[in-house]
Amino acid sequence: MGLQPVAEDTSEAGLFQFLLQRYHYLGLRNCVGENLKYLARDRQGRPLACLLFGSAAWKAAARDRWIGWSGEQRARHLRLLTNNTRFLILPWVRVPHLASHLLGQVAARLSADWQHKYGHPIYLLESFVEPPRFAGTCYRAAGWAQVGLTTGRTRNDDGCKPRAAPKALYLKALRADARRRLAS
Repeated sequence: MGLQPVAEDTSEAGLFQFLLQRYHYLGLRNCVGENLKYLARDRQGRPLACLLFGSAAWKAAARDRWIGWSGEQRARHLRLLTNNTRFLILPWVRVPHLASHLLGQVAARLSADWQHKYGHPIYLLESFVEPPRFAGTCYRAAGWAQVGLTTGRTRNDDGCKPRAAPKALYLKALRADARRRLAS
């Protein structure tokens, strides 16, 4: 089994896009800004899972408190975070603990892959989990911590009222000194 980054404009990128469009409940919009896509395959080369990491949320009160960020620090260091915007285990795949295993694998390599692609590391991963649809079990099993709930506002929010149900916010530091580096 292997977890590999997906290069743009390849057949792998087309497969990745198809799988998320077809099998992820949110589908897949165009990826803008810095992002990394990963495709997990079994030993026979069959696809098992897709993981997409993209721009971190501009504001997330629980995350910003956890880091200890001021607005200025957030603006300066937000690029050192990434959001696990999509995580899909294909519906026919039945491998115990696969989700937490893949989250562990990607956490071990993502910063180096990001450095190679974009010229800077990643110190913190975030993900928004939608209860009651998901319990966040795989994130907790992979060492992510739930730090709070969102208010229900979204990336395209108009600021008038929440548009979605609150989501659980999970974080995974990729370095022991991630908080200190992000709050500098």
